[in-house]
Amino acid sequence: MEILKKSNTHTPRRRAPGLLTLIGAGPGDLELITLKAVKALQDADVVLYDALVDPDLLQYAPNAEHIFVGKRRGCYSYQQEQINELIVARAKSHGHVVRLKGGDPFVFGRGAEEMEYAAEHGLDTVMVPGISSCLSVPAMQQVPVTKRGAAESFWVITGTTKEHKLSNDVKLAAKSSATVVILMGMSKLSQIVALFKKEGKSETPVAIIQNGTRENEKVGTGTIASIEREVEMQQLANPAIIIIGEVVRHRERIQSIKREYKVVSTEY
Repeated sequence: MEILKKSNTHTPRRRAPGLLTLIGAGPGDLELITLKAVKALQDADVVLYDALVDPDLLQYAPNAEHIFVGKRRGCYSYQQEQINELIVARAKSHGHVVRLKGGDPFVFGRGAEEMEYAAEHGLDTVMVPGISSCLSVPAMQQVPVTKRGAAESFWVITGTTKEHKLSNDVKLAAKSSATVVILMGMSKLSQIVALFKKEGKSETPVAIIQNGTRENEKVGTGTIASIEREVEMQQLANPAIIIIGEVVRHRERIQSIKREYKVVSTEY
């Protein structure tokens, strides 16, 4: 993708001693980052990026210092307190720090904490929202989170709390008729399945999407009763999103119609 030309009209105004711009990189597909995010990256002096961010996005900040601050398989390159301090230090020494995070930084991304820390240390702060994986990853697989007659609302829940336990909200969500989207929940899948079975929802459809919107994306579908077998067969693991609800049937319906009419799928 061609890099957009920098425009002074869109360059963030700097306030001493520095600026933090918090950016959502989207769910993974390089083309799902916003134009506003690209413009901010072009203006960056330093970019701090996470593990779920495609490094190819750094092409939009060719003159900036690039620092990886993410974690992989529980291994941290920086602790959160160190990231906070790094933001402030680099903003004061370099000027404009971009914090590049996967999805949307305000959806289980700790972006609000980093912004608050920066503001408390005298930095100007700007937020550029990203396309959240909780909506876009199901959508790209033709699973709507709401659909008339199937779901009137949806829950978005973190599967693992800071205490490394399953969120109590999953138990509440299992009692509802809403679509339930669970992030960071693969390690708790057995507990999640047990809660939904307890509510008599063994036949409720489930989709699990690993590496959503990326070239190595994998999808498994089934029901509450069968999804663990599907996960084992396909070796599905994090990073993945779990979608529970009748809306999952929409994907199967669309695929069935395409087969009936011999429609060739289009990819962008």
